[in-house]
Order: sequence, then C-alpha cells, then structure tokens
Amino acid sequence: MLESVGSLTGSPWIYAVVALSVLLDVFLPVLPSGVLVITAATAAAAGTTTVAGATGKVAQVTQVPDEVPSLLLLMLCAFSASVLGDLVAFRLARRGGDRLGRAIARSRRLTTAQERLGGALSRGGGILVVIARFAPAGRSVVSLGAGAAHRKVKEFLPWSALAAVAWTGYSAGLGYYGGRWLGTTWIGVGVSVLALFAAGALAAYVIRRPSAAPATA
Repeated sequence: MLESVGSLTGSPWIYAVVALSVLLDVFLPVLPSGVLVITAATAAAAGTTTVAGATGKVAQVTQVPDEVPSLLLLMLCAFSASVLGDLVAFRLARRGGDRLGRAIARSRRLTTAQERLGGALSRGGGILVVIARFAPAGRSVVSLGAGAAHRKVKEFLPWSALAAVAWTGYSAGLGYYGGRWLGTTWIGVGVSVLALFAAGALAAYVIRRPSAAPATA
C-alpha cells in the first residue's frame, strides 16, 4: 500500500485523488484525506534542497522535477474540495432537514453537538466550525448539523472557508516541513501524521468538554 501511495505522488493524478478524498470525507470520515495531503506535501518537499556555496554560506536551490507535486496547487485543491464538500453536505441536510433531524434526535451526542453549533453560529462564535474540522467526524457533524438546523449560508460559509484554510495549511505544512526537517521518507510522513492525529484528539476534547457556564448555573 505504501508503495502505491508513493508512486501516486509522482503522478498528476495526485491532485484529483486528494481533491476527491477531501470532498467525500464529509460523508465518509474514514477516508484518509489528511494522510494523503501530508504524503503529497512531503513529496513536494523533495523539490527543495539546500547546498553550501564556496564561501561557506548556505544557498537554497529549488529543483522541481516533473514527478514532484506542486505544494501550492495541492493546497488549492484541498481547500476548494473542503469548502465544496461542506456546502454539498450543508445543502443536502437543509433540504432533507426533517428526515435528518429525526436521525440526529436518536443520538444524544449529535443532538448536543447540533445545539451547541446552532448557538455558536447565531452568536457569531463559529470558531467551533474551525475546531471541529480537525476532530474525527467533526466536519460531518458541523456541516450536516448546520444544514439540518436551517442555518443561513452566510453564517456558515465564512467559517467553513476559514476551517478549510486552517486544516489545509496545517496538514500541508506538517508534510512539507516534516519532509524538509526529517527527510522525505516514511519516517517524516509518520511523524507528521501523528501530529495531525494529536491535533484531532485535542479538537475532539475541546468540543466534547462541557461548558463551564451551565455547570456554574
């Protein structure tokens, strides 16, 4: 499997695969979209090397072979697919709100998440949308919950775009700088993936933590 992913990063199809994975993981959170972004960004780091000049100073030489993906294009694909996927899920949940609402009502966790999301968006505190983007399945709960609660697009879209920027920048940054510092090997990819999972665990903790205000009341 690792060999297949490694060969994919050397193909122009990597952009389509990353975009499709990010687009669909709002419905299928098991898709390894974050791992794909990190792996491709690590491969992009292979296009930059540092060499020492005759004076002893370090000069940066950028070499981008055809088989090395473009970091900027990779991030653009991931960002666009993230926002588009959020909007698709939002629209579908908004149209099928009654059916989805009954499904959410059967889950206490989803009901609580939907209530907190609606309150946060109505108060302008959509930072919850950004934090949830890093949590496992958090993107799904936020996008579907906002649509089912019939939130306005203008309330949801800016925070969705900000979440996409934060998640894409963090994931691609982990892969690229991990590749620069640790080498473009599976060790660098592994450390970067662990950092991504750590951010997801922290985001999940923040979302699930009960609010201090109700406890005090």
